[in-house]
Amino acid sequence: QVQLVESGGGLVQAGNSLRLSCSASRRTFRGDAMGWFRRAPGKGREFVAVIRWSDGKPYYLDPVEGRFTISRDNAKNTVYLQMNSLKPEDTAVYYCAATNRLEIATMTWETEYAYWGQGTQVTVSS
Repeated sequence: QVQLVESGGGLVQAGNSLRLSCSASRRTFRGDAMGWFRRAPGKGREFVAVIRWSDGKPYYLDPVEGRFTISRDNAKNTVYLQMNSLKPEDTAVYYCAATNRLEIATMTWETEYAYWGQGTQVTVSS
């Protein structure tokens, strides 16, 4: 069983930065891609970003592109989400997710991801 463990959430003021990390517990686990979703209060879970292990190509939700950067460390089986210029509307629980096969047409769908972390809270105050 693969477990994804997130860290790095917290409370920050608008305009500041946070970096989230997500590590896969099983060293042999790779899958095709890992990424991040978020759930804001009173809303459904939405796609944020995803990155392929093989070529490092990232994909982003439009509102975060240019402010957030997803990266990966293949040797550590770890994915990072650098979040800059945070806004109050970025407040959410952020979830790490992994998929065995990334399809561009469906990469924003929760159902495409087989493994999930427990979530980490990010709160941005105005």
